[in-house]
Amino acid sequence: MLAPTKSEQASYTVAPLSRTLMVIEVVLPIVLLVLGIYHGFLQALYRAGIIHSGSFAGLNYYQGLTLHGVINAVVLTTFFGVVFGNALISYYLRKALIPAVHLTSTSMMVGGTLIAAVPMLLGKADVLYTFYPPLKAHPAFYIGAALLVVGSWVAFFGWIPLVRQWMRENPSHPLPLAIVGILVTFLIWFLCTIPLAIEVLFMLIPWSLGWVEAINIPLARTLFWFFGHPLVYFWLLPAYIVYYVMLPRVAGGKLYSPYAARLAFLLFLVLSIPVGLHHQYTEPGFDRFWKGVHALLTFGVAIPSFITAFTVAASLEYAGVRRGAKGLFGWMAKLPWLDAERPIFAYSIAGLIIFIFGGITGIVNASYNLNQTIHNTGFISGHFHMTVGGPVFLIILGMSLELFSQLTGKPIRGRGWNIAVPYLWMLGIFIFSPAMMYGGLLGQPRRTNMGLSYLDPSSPHFRADWVPSAMLTGIGAAVMTLAFLVYLGVWIATIAGPATRPAGEISFPTAEGLHPEVSMASIVARLRPWVVIALLLIAVSYWEPLRQAFRTPEKALPYEPDNPTPALQVRK
Repeated sequence: MLAPTKSEQASYTVAPLSRTLMVIEVVLPIVLLVLGIYHGFLQALYRAGIIHSGSFAGLNYYQGLTLHGVINAVVLTTFFGVVFGNALISYYLRKALIPAVHLTSTSMMVGGTLIAAVPMLLGKADVLYTFYPPLKAHPAFYIGAALLVVGSWVAFFGWIPLVRQWMRENPSHPLPLAIVGILVTFLIWFLCTIPLAIEVLFMLIPWSLGWVEAINIPLARTLFWFFGHPLVYFWLLPAYIVYYVMLPRVAGGKLYSPYAARLAFLLFLVLSIPVGLHHQYTEPGFDRFWKGVHALLTFGVAIPSFITAFTVAASLEYAGVRRGAKGLFGWMAKLPWLDAERPIFAYSIAGLIIFIFGGITGIVNASYNLNQTIHNTGFISGHFHMTVGGPVFLIILGMSLELFSQLTGKPIRGRGWNIAVPYLWMLGIFIFSPAMMYGGLLGQPRRTNMGLSYLDPSSPHFRADWVPSAMLTGIGAAVMTLAFLVYLGVWIATIAGPATRPAGEISFPTAEGLHPEVSMASIVARLRPWVVIALLLIAVSYWEPLRQAFRTPEKALPYEPDNPTPALQVRK
C-alpha cells in the first residue's frame, strides 16, 4: 500500500440523504446500461450479417439504435457527471451538499429519464441520439430529456454557493484541481445546453405537439451541434480529472505539472464550444469562411489534449522511476498494470491507450477535405467509439463501481475479474473500431439498417469488399460485450456481499505536484477571465452562422407517421 501524501485528506462522510441519492445516481444508469449495451451488440451483429433480423425483442432497428445512443451517450454520462461532481465537491471542499437542491436535482433527472424512456420503448421516438429534424419524436421524449438536463443544472447551481464559501474561507489558496476540473466540465455543459434547451422548448416540442406546422431545420441543427460537440468534452473531462488528480498517485508518483493541468482545463473551457459547424460541412446555407473558422478552432481544441498527453506521460514516467525503472522505456514495465487493490489504474491506462487513436482519428474528421470522404460513413462510428468507448466509458465504469463501494461500505468483490474488464474491453475496441473505420473508407454507411442486403451474394446490393470489415465489427462487439458481462458480474457480487466498513465514507487518492502549486496571482488560478474569453469567442464564432441559419427558407414538412423522415419544402 502506498504511503499517504500531504495532499491526501481523511475520508469525508456523506449525509444519509445525499448518500441514498448518490447511490441512485450511480446504480440507475448502470441498470439502464444493460439495455444500451444489449442493443449496441445486436446492431453490430445484424450489420455484420451474423443475425438475420432487424427487430430485437419486439423493438425495431432504429428503436434499438436510439436506446443505445441515448442511454450510453446521454443518460449514463449525465448521471455520472453529476454524481462524480457531488462526490468531488463533498470530499475536496469538505462541504455537505444542500439537501433540497440535491433531492430536486436527482428527482428531475430520474423522472426525466423515465418519461423519455416510455416513447422510446413504444417506438414513438426513433430519432437516434442526435435528435434533430426532420426526425420527430413524441413530446414526452423531449420533455423527459429537458428534465434530465435541467436536473443536472440544478446540481451544478447547488455547488456554486459551496465553492464560494470555500473561497471565502481560503482566500490565499487556489481551488483544488479536482474542483477546477468539475467546474469547467459543468460550465461547458451549461453553456452548450442553453441552445439545446432553446431548440427543444421553442422548436421541437411545439412542432411535436402540432402547434406549429413547420420549423427551420438548419437553425435547429445548428442549435443542436452548438451542443453536440461540446458534449464530448462534458463526457471527457471527468476522465481528465482522474488522469490529473488520481492516476499519478495510484501509479506511485506525482503530478508532473499542476500548472499544465489547470491550463488544460481552462483551454477546454475556451475552445470546446465554438467548433460545432465542423459537423455541418455538407449542409448548405453557411459561408465556407465560418466553416473554416470552426475547423481551425477544432484543431485548436487538440492543444489541451496534447498538454494532457505530455503531462500524464511525464507523471507516469516519474512513477515508474520511483518504482526502480531503468532505461528509456523501463518505467512502463514498472507501472501497476495488474494492481487489483487499485483497479482505477487499469481502467485509466486502458482508456488512455485507446484515446491516443481516438484523438488522432478526430483530427481527421475535423479536416474539411477529408471529412467529405468519411462523412456519414462507418469511419465516424469507429472514431466515436474509440473516443467515448475509451477513456470516457472505462472511467465511468471504474469510478461508478468505486463510488458504489464507498457509498454502501461494500468492498468490491471479484477484484481479479474487475482488473480484466478494461483490458478485455480494449481488445474489443481495437477490433471493432478499426474495422468500422476501414469499412467507412470503403463507403460503408452509418446509421443504416443494412441487414443482409450488402452482405448477401445473392443481393443486387452485395459489396464483397464490405464483408471483412462488417464481420470484424461483429467480433469486436462480441468481445466488448463479454467485457461488460464480466463487469456486470463484479457488480452483482459486490451488491450481494456484506458491508465491511461504514457506509458513505468517500475518499480519493490525490497526487502531490512534482512542481509547486500555482499561486493566487497566476492567471490559471482564476476562473472568471477564462469564462469571459469563452463567452466572447462563442459570440464571435456563432453570431454569423446563427444569422445565416435564421435566413434559410428550408422548413420541415408536417410529420407523417408513415414517413419518419419527411422531405424538406422551401418556403419563401
